[in-house]
Amino acid sequence: MFHGMHYVMEVYKEQSFSKAAQNLYISQPALSAAIKKIEARVGAPLFDRSTSPVQLTECGKEYIRTTEKILDLEDEFAYHVGNLHELKAGHLALGGTYFFASFIFPPFIEEFWQKYPHVNLNFYEGSTPELEQKLFSGELDIIIDNYALEPQIYHRKKCFDENLLLAVPATFDSNHRAASYQLSFADVEKNLHRNPRFPGVPLKKFKDDPFVVLRAHNDTRERIDAICRRAGIQPNYILKLNQVMTTYRLTQFGMGISIVSDTLVRHLHADPSVIYYKIDAPEAQRDVYLYHKKNAYLTRAMQEFIRIAVPEA
Repeated sequence: MFHGMHYVMEVYKEQSFSKAAQNLYISQPALSAAIKKIEARVGAPLFDRSTSPVQLTECGKEYIRTTEKILDLEDEFAYHVGNLHELKAGHLALGGTYFFASFIFPPFIEEFWQKYPHVNLNFYEGSTPELEQKLFSGELDIIIDNYALEPQIYHRKKCFDENLLLAVPATFDSNHRAASYQLSFADVEKNLHRNPRFPGVPLKKFKDDPFVVLRAHNDTRERIDAICRRAGIQPNYILKLNQVMTTYRLTQFGMGISIVSDTLVRHLHADPSVIYYKIDAPEAQRDVYLYHKKNAYLTRAMQEFIRIAVPEA
């Protein structure tokens, strides 16, 4: 019914079919035919052609009022699209595990907000299964995780790699048996454990010590179990927890050995109550990825956050 409404608007503004036709660069008969088709779809005449200049009928006046509303909505939509493109508006939903939410996301979010303060930013902290479910359902646009998600479903970009380390309370006697393998906080900061010539500690030296670990069904726990199987030991898991920071804090208080990433250690302060050891196993090395769903529309806000979090080399 409103297809061709710009023809009607032009005749209304000029109050003349001939002037409107000139402005539209079409012939007057063609314009008249177009208007008649619109009037046929409406079911009533829009113009009183018996007057000079041509006038709107009552139906025509209502058609023009509605057309003006449509044009206003089009302008509003175009303005909104322009704002989205320039990131003066928009929405971005991010997610991460508690550790990544605390230590990895903040500088990315701060830089994004500095550049695009008008984008509505939401953040969800949760476990890896929760994050994947929300990413799959579309509740989240982007997550960062060290768990390998299904490549047929998700795009991924590598953020960084990390190594798992043995963190042992300094009070444990087993440290004396492993003195030549010890790493200080400063050694970890300098990435000494990443030097291929630096030896990994034999885990059997700690086989009788208590361990504090994460619960099942997360990447770190799966790797810990694989590392221990490879070393031929069955550790005494005295506590199973939900957050890696909690396991590390219990190590600081002498409760048990934990296995943590060098990413975590580098984000903390030096603590002489903990001694670190390199783990010489393929499961001790892993990559951390930024994920987004393959069949989801990649918004401008998502593109800009990805550029910040994973700058191209």
